[in-house]
Amino acid sequence: MPLLQHTEAEMASAKVPSVRRLAIVAIAVLFAACGSSDGGKPVSGPNPLLDGGKTAFDAFIKKQRGKPVVVNKWASWCGPCRVEFPLLRKVAGHDKDVVFIGVNSNDNDGNARKFLADEPVPYKHFKDPGLDIANEFHGVQAFPTTAFYDAKGKLAFVHVGPYSSENDLAADIDRYARGSGS
Repeated sequence: MPLLQHTEAEMASAKVPSVRRLAIVAIAVLFAACGSSDGGKPVSGPNPLLDGGKTAFDAFIKKQRGKPVVVNKWASWCGPCRVEFPLLRKVAGHDKDVVFIGVNSNDNDGNARKFLADEPVPYKHFKDPGLDIANEFHGVQAFPTTAFYDAKGKLAFVHVGPYSSENDLAADIDRYARGSGS
């Protein structure tokens, strides 16, 4: 009987490297499926993706003083971002007193342009491949993240995760960007 137990233990330890190899292959396949290549078709017309990084973003926020600003961080590979974009499109299209800007983080230009062709919104987007801009408004951890700047250019609130309704998004715009709520 002890021989049989020893043999089973050896068999179990021999399976561990195979399981590890399988796990590594599975993770590699998942990363490949996330679209890490720049193979997306570019959008025709003006480039919706702005260069300049954190410096350009900070200058943009400063230039908007006097107006509330909504910043939405997203990525083309983010499922919740895809669900949220129609809400952003509708609210941004109706609310002309608020400035909207997107921040495309941890993504590549080709996939971002394809995403924007599929889910167009009426505003531009800063490229943020290294999450430097997202770090500026404490939005590194989750996709999507929405930041609200008041009319003085001060970061007023950060909403982590997707919005599920236009009413919730509009209420947060009023509460935090406009400063008219509780």
